[in-house]
Amino acid sequence: MTDTTDNSTDLTLAEKASLTSGADFWTTKAIDRAGLPSIMMTDGPHGLRKQRGASDHLGLVDSVPATCFPPAVGLGSSFDPELAERVGEALGVESAIADVAVLLGPGVNIKRSPLCGRNFEYFSEDPIVSGVMGAGLVRGIQSKGVGASLKHFAANNQEFDRMRASSDVDPRPLREIYLRGFQRVVEDAQPWTVMCSYNRINGVYASEDPWLLTQVLRGEWGFEGVVVSDWGAVNDRVKGLSAGLDLEMPSSGGRTDAQLVAAVQDGTLDKRELDVAVGRLIDLIRKAQTRPAIDGPLDVDAHHALAREVAGRSIVLLKNEGDLLPLARETKLAVIGAFAEQPRYQGAGSSLINPTKLDKSIDEIRALATGAVSYAAGFTLDGSGDNAALRKDAVAAASAADVAVVFLGLPAAAESEGYDREHLDLPAVQLELLDAVLAANSRTVVVLSNGAVVSLPFRDRVPSIVEGWLLGQAGGGAIADVLYGIVNPSGKLTETIPLRLQDTPSYGNFPGEFGHVRYGEGILVGYRWYDARDLDVAYPFGHGLSYTTFSYGDASAAVNANGDIAVTVAVTNTGAVAGRETVQLYTSLARSVVERAPRELKAFVSVALEPGETREVSLTVRRKDLAYWDIRVDRWVVEGGEYTVEVAASSRDIRSTVTVAVDGDAVRLPLTMESSVADLLTDPIAGPLVQKAMSELFGGAMDAAAASMMADEDGLLKILSSFPIGRITSFPGTPFTYQQVEALVATANAQR
Repeated sequence: MTDTTDNSTDLTLAEKASLTSGADFWTTKAIDRAGLPSIMMTDGPHGLRKQRGASDHLGLVDSVPATCFPPAVGLGSSFDPELAERVGEALGVESAIADVAVLLGPGVNIKRSPLCGRNFEYFSEDPIVSGVMGAGLVRGIQSKGVGASLKHFAANNQEFDRMRASSDVDPRPLREIYLRGFQRVVEDAQPWTVMCSYNRINGVYASEDPWLLTQVLRGEWGFEGVVVSDWGAVNDRVKGLSAGLDLEMPSSGGRTDAQLVAAVQDGTLDKRELDVAVGRLIDLIRKAQTRPAIDGPLDVDAHHALAREVAGRSIVLLKNEGDLLPLARETKLAVIGAFAEQPRYQGAGSSLINPTKLDKSIDEIRALATGAVSYAAGFTLDGSGDNAALRKDAVAAASAADVAVVFLGLPAAAESEGYDREHLDLPAVQLELLDAVLAANSRTVVVLSNGAVVSLPFRDRVPSIVEGWLLGQAGGGAIADVLYGIVNPSGKLTETIPLRLQDTPSYGNFPGEFGHVRYGEGILVGYRWYDARDLDVAYPFGHGLSYTTFSYGDASAAVNANGDIAVTVAVTNTGAVAGRETVQLYTSLARSVVERAPRELKAFVSVALEPGETREVSLTVRRKDLAYWDIRVDRWVVEGGEYTVEVAASSRDIRSTVTVAVDGDAVRLPLTMESSVADLLTDPIAGPLVQKAMSELFGGAMDAAAASMMADEDGLLKILSSFPIGRITSFPGTPFTYQQVEALVATANAQR
């Protein structure tokens, strides 16, 4: 195609407006005379969901076959951005073959509550995990000339009233928890597009928030691409475009294009703002046009094999008492639970993939076993059938077997885009089945299928628990691989499994009321909350067992030339089989000037080790990741001090601890008459001036009240420290007049 224009100067006003909204549900408008073709965007993020036929509707149940990789709930548990990048490359290939320009994903929203119905699409309760894994996926997708769409920007952490509800969140948690993952992906991987969310943030719709879409995203983070709306997220098109929203999806039938034209003509919208958005969209179209040719057809088997590998890496072994797992191939086995024959492998909603293949655990187990394998459904997924009879058959199978493997999980209707869960419990019929099976055979393994954490009231009675999440189309084979030890499980929890819903950080503040949800837990999200409150949990963040064991040496840490902390630690596989360990690094700062969690994850690395092998593992804590958001100066600040660095196998399994001194950023706040006595005395400029002035005032011998205050006798300084300096002068015994304090403040500020 001939390139007839590189910018928007040759387009009419109507043509420019037309570029900023969809032609239909999935494609943008073409302007043939300008050499600007239509491009297609389709749902992801763990598979290509391209609607079959005309792209004029959502098409949830009618999409072309594509590989369904493990959703983020599984992939995140690998703690391996290189694995995420490989998945991204495969997604990019499938998108390119299907002539898709932008794949809508990944989602990096924080798992604020385990009840969020869309948690299966998100990586973690921690922003570093979300950002690092999301960046890996973006790099992979875009390496094939296909754009990624980072979503849902931002503070979109529930499905209830998601089109209107305001996420009311203070600046520190907003920056440190809910935006930090997005920032990491933008700065590290520069996605072609960012998708703004439906919700409001502190009362302002994300789609028309200039602070969010322009000041932060572009001005602070350097985002260069297109901001696209979530489908139907536009509230006011003119406000949105002016705020930094470039593309409205889906089509409005030309209605909102006409609003832009009218706004430019009557002067309520600056034509230059429209030109900027159009320029970005033309850049996106040009990038899509230069995609390297990728010939089909898709290598279905190769991508299915990758999906199986990734699913195996996503599984978390929560418990393995008595080394019940791995199973010997000749073990006489009873496989129980409908999920073994009817796999639950993905969540519901816009990410619903039509898989190219689908493994069933019962088939894959039988393919690997040499001993007898019986199967009993035990329950039905739709609630029909005779539960008593199904349970009786399951008990008979368990009684006759050496080991029972019971598949439990959440039915598809329990968690989906569009609504949240009401509780953390597995269905009662499944728990009753497990009780009956345990009574018949204590050698029982539970395999879970769920898109978010569930309560585990049986955890003390079941010897082995395998968290299988939603594992994509090859999950059935991956579960069989793990059960028989062909794959050594290495997944780690990216979210805490609580004992009770009432223990969770957002309990009482989720999902809000009357259009507002208050993020009252502040920065104490996920494991930060449980550690700060010293709460027991079922399984902590970062937990995951292996069929081997690992030992850690003494860690060393040093600040390098660019201010990052370089940490090294020797890790040894002390067991008899090869395995993979996720080494986690947490930091803390005692006596900080701001509230902090007892520990915060700052880096991690996944390392494969042969039996007996020792490897020196290196981790880097970015200086910027040590920073907190200082609300006094509205910027990131690294606080100086002696940081504790903990190298760990989980957030509650610390293996080595070292301290390192970090220089802080200078924060110079101007003094005012509303500054406190403590502010005055600790100020590096004003403090010495106060002492000098007092010495001069009293000829080197301060009166009793002043001397007592300076020496903090009887806690006087503690009592007075929070007093505004302009008011303390009215108290008897104060050595300064109001005018003298004013002069002192002016002198101190002048010397800054």
